Amino acid sequence: MDVDAEESFLAYVRERVAALSRIAFLLTGDRHLAEDLVQETLLRVVGRWARIAAGGDPDAYVRRALYHQHVSVWRRHRGRTVPLDQPPERAGPDEAGAVTDSVAVRAALATLAPKQRAVIVLRYFEDLTEAQTADVLGCRVGTVKSQTRDALTRLRAVAPGLLSETAELGARG
Repeated sequence: MDVDAEESFLAYVRERVAALSRIAFLLTGDRHLAEDLVQETLLRVVGRWARIAAGGDPDAYVRRALYHQHVSVWRRHRGRTVPLDQPPERAGPDEAGAVTDSVAVRAALATLAPKQRAVIVLRYFEDLTEAQTADVLGCRVGTVKSQTRDALTRLRAVAPGLLSETAELGARG
């Protein structure tokens, strides 16, 4: 990798790692898995960075790579459960309401299929359009619409406490 491409990649990572980590966390539901997902994705992207950056919008490529890496990991590890010696870490110093909402959203997202979760994360947490979401996921806009509809229906069923938020999401869709 030449010096310009390396500097460009490092600048991109510094600027976007927080956003990529947020997406990864929403996809995985676990901070450690999210960190691993971002790291694996960036390792896969770095070798192609000069071409990706020349394409104009590296975010779209990296998001798509992140999603595909997540699905790949999910397929390899689905059905496996790992018993823990101790309960998971508790939330840090956050306001009680925000923590409760965060836990409720995380639990609700965990009930969705990976593609449904990805659609919700990309559409409503990353604020992508249906067309941009379809591009990231490599599917048609109609698939994004149906996955969104099904995911919101599922979220309303499993998390009625989030009904007002999902009603707003449905109105946006």
